[in-house]
Amino acid sequence: MSGGVCGFCERRCRLEVGGKGYCQTYTWDGEQTVERFSHRYSCQFVNHIEGVPFYHFMPGTWTLNLGGAGCNFDCQYCSNAYVARSDPEPLLSYHLSPQKVVALARQYGCKSISFGINEPTVAWPTLRELSAVAEQAGYPLGVLTNGYMSSDVAVEMGKACRFVNVSLKAITDSFYQERAGVPSCEVVMRNIEILRRHTHVEVSTPIVQGLNDADIPAIARFIASVDGEMAWHVFRLLPEYKMADRERPRIQDVNAALEEARQLLPFVYFANFVGSQWVSTLCPDCHNAVIERINLGGCGSRPRAYSLKNGKCASCGRPMPIEGDPPNQGAGGE
Repeated sequence: MSGGVCGFCERRCRLEVGGKGYCQTYTWDGEQTVERFSHRYSCQFVNHIEGVPFYHFMPGTWTLNLGGAGCNFDCQYCSNAYVARSDPEPLLSYHLSPQKVVALARQYGCKSISFGINEPTVAWPTLRELSAVAEQAGYPLGVLTNGYMSSDVAVEMGKACRFVNVSLKAITDSFYQERAGVPSCEVVMRNIEILRRHTHVEVSTPIVQGLNDADIPAIARFIASVDGEMAWHVFRLLPEYKMADRERPRIQDVNAALEEARQLLPFVYFANFVGSQWVSTLCPDCHNAVIERINLGGCGSRPRAYSLKNGKCASCGRPMPIEGDPPNQGAGGE
Protein backbone atom coordinates (compact mmCIF):
# COMPACT_ATOMS: atom_id res chain seq x y z
CA MET A 1 0.00 0.00 0.00
CA SER A 2 1.53 3.33 -1.05
CA GLY A 3 -0.24 5.46 1.55
CA GLY A 4 -2.94 5.65 4.18
CA VAL A 5 -5.30 7.89 6.08
CA CYS A 6 -4.23 9.64 9.26
CA GLY A 7 -6.72 8.94 12.03
CA PHE A 8 -5.52 11.34 14.69
CA CYS A 9 -7.87 14.19 13.81
CA GLU A 10 -11.03 14.67 11.81
CA ARG A 11 -9.20 16.12 8.83
CA ARG A 12 -8.39 12.49 7.93
CA CYS A 13 -5.46 13.51 5.75
CA ARG A 14 -4.33 11.15 3.03
CA LEU A 15 -0.63 10.44 3.67
CA GLU A 16 1.89 9.13 1.19
CA VAL A 17 5.04 7.30 2.25
CA GLY A 18 7.43 9.99 3.48
CA GLY A 19 4.81 12.68 2.90
CA LYS A 20 2.99 14.82 5.41
CA GLY A 21 -0.52 16.03 6.14
CA TYR A 22 -2.03 19.39 7.01
CA CYS A 23 -0.37 19.69 10.43
CA GLN A 24 3.01 18.61 8.99
CA THR A 25 3.79 16.40 11.99
CA TYR A 26 2.69 12.96 10.77
CA THR A 27 3.79 10.75 7.89
CA TRP A 28 3.12 7.25 6.53
CA ASP A 29 5.88 4.67 7.03
CA GLY A 30 4.39 2.08 4.69
CA GLU A 31 2.23 0.45 7.34
CA GLN A 32 0.85 3.13 9.64
CA THR A 33 0.80 6.82 10.56
CA VAL A 34 3.84 7.82 12.60
CA GLU A 35 5.16 11.01 14.18
CA ARG A 36 7.87 12.87 12.32
CA PHE A 37 9.26 14.53 15.47
CA SER A 38 8.77 12.18 18.40
CA HIS A 39 9.48 13.70 21.84
CA ARG A 40 10.59 17.03 20.42
CA TYR A 41 9.41 20.37 21.78
CA SER A 42 9.72 24.03 20.90
CA CYS A 43 9.69 25.30 24.48
CA GLN A 44 9.46 24.38 28.14
CA PHE A 45 8.80 26.79 30.98
CA VAL A 46 7.19 27.01 34.40
CA ASN A 47 3.80 28.66 34.74
CA HIS A 48 1.02 29.06 37.28
CA ILE A 49 -1.63 26.51 36.39
CA GLU A 50 -4.13 29.38 36.25
CA GLY A 51 -2.20 30.75 33.28
CA VAL A 52 -2.89 27.72 31.06
CA PRO A 53 -5.79 28.34 32.10
CA PHE A 54 -7.13 25.92 34.71
CA TYR A 55 -8.99 27.35 37.70
CA HIS A 56 -10.53 24.14 39.05
CA PHE A 57 -7.55 21.78 39.00
CA MET A 58 -4.77 21.94 41.61
CA PRO A 59 -5.29 25.68 42.15
CA GLY A 60 -2.34 27.82 43.15
CA THR A 61 0.31 25.36 41.95
CA TRP A 62 3.07 25.47 39.38
CA THR A 63 2.92 23.44 36.17
CA LEU A 64 5.70 22.58 33.73
CA ASN A 65 4.38 23.95 30.45
CA LEU A 66 5.50 22.28 27.22
CA GLY A 67 4.96 23.43 23.66
CA GLY A 68 5.54 21.88 20.26
CA ALA A 69 4.81 23.05 16.71
CA GLY A 70 2.13 22.49 14.11
CA CYS A 71 -1.67 22.59 14.18
CA ASN A 72 -4.66 21.09 12.40
CA PHE A 73 -6.43 24.50 12.38
CA ASP A 74 -5.59 27.74 10.62
CA CYS A 75 -7.24 30.31 12.88
CA GLN A 76 -7.08 33.68 11.19
CA TYR A 77 -6.51 35.44 14.51
CA CYS A 78 -3.96 32.99 15.97
CA SER A 79 -1.56 34.53 18.47
CA ASN A 80 0.82 31.57 18.10
CA ALA A 81 0.87 31.33 14.31
CA TYR A 82 4.67 31.38 14.33
CA VAL A 83 4.62 27.86 15.82
CA ALA A 84 1.18 26.66 14.69
CA ARG A 85 1.46 27.40 10.98
CA SER A 86 5.22 27.35 10.35
CA ASP A 87 7.43 24.45 9.32
CA PRO A 88 7.71 22.49 12.60
CA GLU A 89 11.15 20.99 12.06
CA PRO A 90 13.39 24.01 12.81
CA LEU A 91 11.23 24.99 15.79
CA LEU A 92 11.39 21.68 17.64
CA SER A 93 14.82 22.22 19.16
CA TYR A 94 14.34 20.34 22.45
CA HIS A 95 14.47 16.56 22.55
CA LEU A 96 13.07 15.53 25.93
CA SER A 97 12.34 11.95 26.88
CA PRO A 98 9.38 11.41 29.20
CA GLN A 99 11.84 10.70 32.00
CA LYS A 100 13.63 14.00 31.35
CA VAL A 101 10.33 15.91 31.39
CA VAL A 102 9.47 14.38 34.76
CA ALA A 103 12.93 15.25 36.06
CA LEU A 104 12.46 18.87 34.99
CA ALA A 105 9.06 19.06 36.67
CA ARG A 106 10.60 17.75 39.87
CA GLN A 107 13.59 20.11 39.60
CA TYR A 108 11.37 23.17 39.14
CA GLY A 109 8.99 22.27 41.97
CA CYS A 110 5.99 21.74 39.70
CA LYS A 111 2.97 19.67 40.67
CA SER A 112 1.83 18.84 37.13
CA ILE A 113 2.83 18.89 33.46
CA SER A 114 0.80 20.64 30.78
CA PHE A 115 1.00 20.98 27.01
CA GLY A 116 -0.18 24.15 25.26
CA ILE A 117 1.18 26.72 22.75
CA ASN A 118 0.04 24.48 19.88
CA GLU A 119 -2.39 21.60 19.37
CA PRO A 120 -1.60 18.40 21.34
CA THR A 121 -3.38 16.18 18.80
CA VAL A 122 -0.51 16.73 16.36
CA ALA A 123 1.91 15.13 18.86
CA TRP A 124 -0.41 12.65 20.47
CA PRO A 125 1.83 9.52 20.52
CA THR A 126 4.51 11.54 22.32
CA LEU A 127 2.05 12.89 24.87
CA ARG A 128 0.40 9.52 25.38
CA GLU A 129 3.78 8.03 26.28
CA LEU A 130 4.64 11.02 28.47
CA SER A 131 1.36 10.64 30.34
CA ALA A 132 2.09 7.05 31.35
CA VAL A 133 5.54 7.91 32.70
CA ALA A 134 4.45 11.14 34.38
CA GLU A 135 1.40 9.60 36.05
CA GLN A 136 3.51 6.82 37.51
CA ALA A 137 5.86 9.46 38.94
CA GLY A 138 2.98 11.40 40.46
CA TYR A 139 2.70 14.20 37.90
CA PRO A 140 -0.69 14.53 36.19
CA LEU A 141 -0.61 15.60 32.54
CA GLY A 142 -3.01 18.15 31.09
CA VAL A 143 -3.49 19.73 27.66
CA LEU A 144 -5.04 22.74 26.00
CA THR A 145 -6.73 21.62 22.77
CA ASN A 146 -8.94 22.85 19.93
CA GLY A 147 -10.96 19.65 20.30
CA TYR A 148 -10.78 18.54 16.67
CA MET A 149 -9.31 15.11 17.31
CA SER A 150 -10.97 11.88 16.18
CA SER A 151 -13.38 10.30 18.63
CA ASP A 152 -10.88 7.48 19.29
CA VAL A 153 -8.18 9.98 20.22
CA ALA A 154 -10.69 11.91 22.36
CA VAL A 155 -11.30 8.76 24.40
CA GLU A 156 -7.55 8.14 24.69
CA MET A 157 -6.92 11.75 25.68
CA GLY A 158 -9.64 11.61 28.31
CA LYS A 159 -8.08 8.52 29.84
CA ALA A 160 -4.45 9.67 29.58
CA CYS A 161 -4.86 13.30 30.67
CA ARG A 162 -6.04 14.29 34.12
CA PHE A 163 -7.13 17.76 33.00
CA VAL A 164 -8.11 19.16 29.59
CA ASN A 165 -9.08 22.65 28.46
CA VAL A 166 -11.00 22.69 25.17
CA SER A 167 -11.19 25.87 23.10
CA LEU A 168 -14.78 26.17 21.86
CA LYS A 169 -14.34 29.12 19.53
CA ALA A 170 -17.96 29.52 18.47
CA ILE A 171 -21.10 27.45 18.09
CA THR A 172 -21.74 27.95 14.37
CA ASP A 173 -20.28 26.01 11.49
CA SER A 174 -19.79 29.21 9.50
CA PHE A 175 -17.32 30.59 12.06
CA TYR A 176 -15.25 27.41 12.01
CA GLN A 177 -15.31 27.30 8.21
CA GLU A 178 -14.35 30.94 7.69
CA ARG A 179 -12.04 31.53 10.67
CA ALA A 180 -10.50 28.15 11.55
CA GLY A 181 -10.49 26.31 8.23
CA VAL A 182 -12.53 23.24 9.23
CA PRO A 183 -16.09 22.28 8.25
CA SER A 184 -17.96 22.22 11.54
CA CYS A 185 -18.08 22.92 15.27
CA GLU A 186 -19.94 19.64 15.83
CA VAL A 187 -16.71 17.65 16.19
CA VAL A 188 -15.51 19.94 18.98
CA MET A 189 -18.85 19.74 20.79
CA ARG A 190 -18.88 15.95 20.46
CA ASN A 191 -15.37 15.71 21.88
CA ILE A 192 -16.14 17.95 24.84
CA GLU A 193 -18.85 15.45 25.76
CA ILE A 194 -16.49 12.49 25.26
CA LEU A 195 -13.67 14.06 27.25
CA ARG A 196 -15.94 15.02 30.13
CA ARG A 197 -16.97 11.38 30.53
CA HIS A 198 -13.35 10.50 31.29
CA THR A 199 -11.54 13.48 32.83
CA HIS A 200 -11.65 16.98 34.27
CA VAL A 201 -12.63 19.46 31.53
CA GLU A 202 -12.68 23.24 31.37
CA VAL A 203 -13.68 25.26 28.30
CA SER A 204 -12.18 28.45 26.85
CA THR A 205 -13.74 30.83 24.33
CA PRO A 206 -11.90 33.73 22.67
CA ILE A 207 -14.37 36.50 21.88
CA VAL A 208 -13.98 38.27 18.53
CA GLN A 209 -16.00 41.48 18.35
CA GLY A 210 -18.80 41.16 15.81
CA LEU A 211 -18.01 37.54 14.92
CA ASN A 212 -18.80 35.26 17.84
CA ASP A 213 -19.90 37.54 20.68
CA ALA A 214 -23.54 36.81 19.82
CA ASP A 215 -22.81 33.10 20.43
CA ILE A 216 -22.20 33.58 24.16
CA PRO A 217 -25.71 32.52 25.32
CA ALA A 218 -25.77 29.46 23.05
CA ILE A 219 -22.28 28.38 24.15
CA ALA A 220 -23.36 28.72 27.78
CA ARG A 221 -26.40 26.54 27.14
CA PHE A 222 -24.29 23.86 25.49
CA ILE A 223 -21.72 23.78 28.30
CA ALA A 224 -24.51 23.61 30.87
CA SER A 225 -26.00 20.63 29.04
CA VAL A 226 -22.68 18.77 29.40
CA ASP A 227 -21.87 19.79 32.97
CA GLY A 228 -23.57 22.66 34.74
CA GLU A 229 -20.54 23.20 37.00
CA MET A 230 -17.86 23.21 34.31
CA ALA A 231 -15.46 26.15 34.39
CA TRP A 232 -15.79 28.43 31.35
CA HIS A 233 -12.97 30.86 30.55
CA VAL A 234 -13.97 33.75 28.32
CA PHE A 235 -11.36 36.21 27.13
CA ARG A 236 -11.17 39.09 24.73
CA LEU A 237 -9.28 38.09 21.62
CA LEU A 238 -6.61 40.64 20.80
CA PRO A 239 -6.41 39.75 17.10
CA GLU A 240 -3.12 38.94 15.42
CA TYR A 241 -1.94 37.04 12.33
CA LYS A 242 -4.46 37.60 9.48
CA MET A 243 -6.82 39.73 11.59
CA ALA A 244 -4.40 42.10 13.28
CA ASP A 245 -6.47 45.14 12.29
CA ARG A 246 -9.68 43.76 13.82
CA GLU A 247 -11.40 45.78 16.56
CA ARG A 248 -10.72 44.59 20.09
CA PRO A 249 -13.82 43.42 21.99
CA ARG A 250 -15.32 45.98 24.35
CA ILE A 251 -15.14 44.87 27.97
CA GLN A 252 -18.56 46.25 28.84
CA ASP A 253 -20.25 44.40 25.97
CA VAL A 254 -18.75 41.04 26.92
CA ASN A 255 -19.56 41.68 30.58
CA ALA A 256 -23.21 42.30 29.74
CA ALA A 257 -23.48 39.06 27.75
CA LEU A 258 -21.86 37.09 30.55
CA GLU A 259 -24.36 38.33 33.13
CA GLU A 260 -27.00 36.28 31.35
CA ALA A 261 -24.65 33.31 30.88
CA ARG A 262 -23.92 33.15 34.60
CA GLN A 263 -27.58 32.36 35.26
CA LEU A 264 -26.85 28.99 33.62
CA LEU A 265 -23.22 28.51 34.62
CA PRO A 266 -22.01 29.56 38.07
CA PHE A 267 -18.32 29.30 37.16
CA VAL A 268 -17.79 31.78 34.33
CA TYR A 269 -14.44 33.58 34.23
CA PHE A 270 -13.56 36.68 32.21
CA ALA A 271 -9.93 37.72 32.41
CA ASN A 272 -7.09 39.22 30.33
CA PHE A 273 -7.69 42.80 31.38
CA VAL A 274 -6.51 44.69 34.45
CA GLY A 275 -8.93 44.78 37.36
CA SER A 276 -11.33 42.08 36.18
CA GLN A 277 -13.93 41.18 38.80
CA TRP A 278 -14.66 37.87 37.03
CA VAL A 279 -11.65 35.81 38.12
CA SER A 280 -12.53 34.58 41.62
CA THR A 281 -14.35 31.31 42.27
CA LEU A 282 -17.55 32.05 44.18
CA CYS A 283 -19.73 29.56 45.99
CA PRO A 284 -23.04 29.41 44.08
CA ASP A 285 -24.99 29.01 47.34
CA CYS A 286 -23.55 31.58 49.75
CA HIS A 287 -21.39 33.62 47.30
CA ASN A 288 -18.32 33.24 49.48
CA ALA A 289 -15.06 33.72 47.56
CA VAL A 290 -13.80 30.13 47.74
CA ILE A 291 -10.72 31.14 45.75
CA GLU A 292 -9.98 34.85 45.53
CA ARG A 293 -7.87 35.78 42.52
CA ILE A 294 -6.39 38.99 41.17
CA ASN A 295 -5.79 39.79 37.51
CA LEU A 296 -3.12 42.27 36.46
CA GLY A 297 -3.67 41.80 32.74
CA GLY A 298 -2.93 38.96 30.36
CA CYS A 299 -4.41 35.48 30.53
CA GLY A 300 -4.62 33.69 33.83
CA SER A 301 -4.93 35.16 37.31
CA ARG A 302 -3.11 34.69 40.60
CA PRO A 303 -4.83 33.23 43.67
CA ARG A 304 -4.29 35.26 46.82
CA ALA A 305 -6.74 33.77 49.34
CA TYR A 306 -8.56 30.47 49.84
CA SER A 307 -11.75 29.59 51.66
CA LEU A 308 -11.84 25.93 50.69
CA LYS A 309 -11.83 23.02 53.12
CA ASN A 310 -11.73 19.39 52.01
CA GLY A 311 -13.16 20.33 48.63
CA LYS A 312 -16.03 22.30 50.15
CA CYS A 313 -16.87 25.95 50.67
CA ALA A 314 -15.44 26.84 54.09
CA SER A 315 -18.42 29.11 54.74
CA CYS A 316 -21.45 26.92 53.99
CA GLY A 317 -20.02 23.48 53.27
CA ARG A 318 -21.19 23.21 49.66
CA PRO A 319 -19.07 20.74 47.62
CA MET A 320 -17.04 22.59 44.99
CA PRO A 321 -16.04 21.15 41.56
CA ILE A 322 -12.34 21.66 42.26
CA GLU A 323 -9.77 18.87 42.07
CA GLY A 324 -6.78 19.05 44.35
CA ASP A 325 -6.20 21.05 47.50
CA PRO A 326 -4.66 24.52 47.25
CA PRO A 327 -1.24 25.13 48.83
CA ASN A 328 -1.22 25.65 52.58
CA GLN A 329 -0.06 29.22 52.28
CA GLY A 330 0.68 31.84 49.67
CA ALA A 331 -0.44 31.95 46.07
CA GLY A 332 0.94 30.28 43.02
CA GLY A 333 2.42 27.43 45.00
CA GLU A 334 5.03 29.64 46.60
